[in-house]
Amino acid sequence: MVFSSLLFLFRFLPIVLVCYYIVPRRFRNVVLFVFSLMFYAWGEPVYVGLLLVSSVVDYTLGRFISSFLAKKQRNHARVCLLLSIMINLGILGVFKYANFLISCFDNLFGFDWDFLELALPIGISFYTFQTLSYTIDVYRGRVKAQNHFITFATYVALFPQLIAGPIVRYETVEQELSTRRESLDDFSKGALRFCIGLAKKVLIANNVGVIFNEVACMDSGELSTMTAWLGVVSFTFQIYFDFSGYSDMAIGLGQMFGFHFLENFEHPYEAKSITEFWRRWHISLSTWFKEYVYIPLGGNRKGMAKQLRNIAIVWLLTGLWHGASLNFVLWGAYYGVLLVLEKTVLLKVLKKLPKLVCHIYTMLLVIGGWAIFSYSDIVNGDAYVAALFGLGASGFADGQFLYLLFTNLLLLLMAAVGSTTLPRRFGLWLLGEHKEQWTVRRSVLSCLMMVLCIGFCVAFLISDSYNPFLYFRF
Repeated sequence: MVFSSLLFLFRFLPIVLVCYYIVPRRFRNVVLFVFSLMFYAWGEPVYVGLLLVSSVVDYTLGRFISSFLAKKQRNHARVCLLLSIMINLGILGVFKYANFLISCFDNLFGFDWDFLELALPIGISFYTFQTLSYTIDVYRGRVKAQNHFITFATYVALFPQLIAGPIVRYETVEQELSTRRESLDDFSKGALRFCIGLAKKVLIANNVGVIFNEVACMDSGELSTMTAWLGVVSFTFQIYFDFSGYSDMAIGLGQMFGFHFLENFEHPYEAKSITEFWRRWHISLSTWFKEYVYIPLGGNRKGMAKQLRNIAIVWLLTGLWHGASLNFVLWGAYYGVLLVLEKTVLLKVLKKLPKLVCHIYTMLLVIGGWAIFSYSDIVNGDAYVAALFGLGASGFADGQFLYLLFTNLLLLLMAAVGSTTLPRRFGLWLLGEHKEQWTVRRSVLSCLMMVLCIGFCVAFLISDSYNPFLYFRF
């Protein structure tokens, strides 16, 4: 089940909200837990058990870690932490990376091993990282072990962020899991945030995705250079509005139930360096790797050589996190190299250049990265990247390029403007966000915006069958 479906919008969500708000407060986590399992089971009934196993393992080990630390038996606590890490990464490795490793060994050594017939559980990378952050933080003493299994399982399975993030660390919602207080103000802000995210997904991401799909289906020999660029620019917009739209919907839904998740995107396409871009894109993932990999490895505290090594390790893992495919490894390596270059040389140069030049530099490299990212078939991906530079292309521009450009020009302009802070600033001004005396105006305009968003999105959903979520596969 996806948020941008009529089933979710008009059946699942209303039923959850009604059940959630009519039951006594002490049962609300139970309601969220049960409906979250139903939500997950709709697409992955077989793997609900895997989700529960992960929850039981980390809940139990978290209790043991806390108990051993209280008795000053740190070595015992460390063993439990290592068990949690090994079990979680072991499950993730089997389901996500086993066939990739088998393929690598087959190609390198001429083996003929059969692939495991295992489907990738939706959202396994997200909830695995969440539960890992819990046991690590219990060991570090940053959070207290959760004594109630349903409360902990609600955190793991919470449907707003279960299958495509953001990665919500336990310390972010530790208090709200037990003592949150819902309010009409939070609910209305959450509902508006959800509708905006839905519009980003349905009205922009889905439609620019059609452009990319059309270009990607073309034979590489038929691609002109400008058609290739139009395709990858479309994918650049698609993945941003798809994933940031999902994050907006997740944050909005969480707020409707009294949770306050951290932001996951801060207009990354306004960045003026690759370093800044990764401070703005998928913030929950970047923060997770910084907190649980980069800093434990030594961060920038042990000299430049080790800092560069740590960056390389983090970006190899970041690429692999996104998928068990060579293109993701190359994508991670690509950004690792760029970040090392910026750390050592380029940032000093960029500080002296005009902001517009820095922005163009950043976006060209980001678009190039999405060209690598978008093709799991590395052979076709190589041909596509080559076409961007005119190698093997049918020409500089052709009729297909002009047709796609002019029939989608308004959509592309909307996407370009929508990826900046301009719509947000205009919305805040329109709603009078900082003027209390405009409460009535704000309420009326918020309702009008939600009705328009829902209305247009429903019209598109009824007439269009193309409605993927790109990050579900991670």
